[in-house]
Amino acid sequence: VQLQASGGGLVQAGGSLKLSCTASGSGFKINDMGWYRQPPGKQRELVATVSSDGIINYADSVQGLFTISKDSAKKTVFLHMRNLQPEDTAAYVCYATWTYYGRTNVRSSWGRGTLVTVSS
Repeated sequence: VQLQASGGGLVQAGGSLKLSCTASGSGFKINDMGWYRQPPGKQRELVATVSSDGIINYADSVQGLFTISKDSAKKTVFLHMRNLQPEDTAAYVCYATWTYYGRTNVRSSWGRGTLVTVSS
């Protein structure tokens, strides 16, 4: 299973961006999908996750500002980011946990980061 993310870019402080990430492959079903981010020179941190039954979790730092959503039929997860600030500058990486149909072991995949740069 491969993940392809898009939607990053340069935005001024206070602006918005919407990221998307689509899982591709065959014979699998998605469990969870979500986003991490890695600011320059810092460790990767969780941003938001959505489970297969729609349970959503956000990092405290983005609660009320970012919205995660998904299109299960298209195996796609979105991250709508509002009121972006320079401290949101990071490589945003999507991930998914999944299983092959008929199997029980859970696997994970990570996409390549999409860069979000917020200028002051």
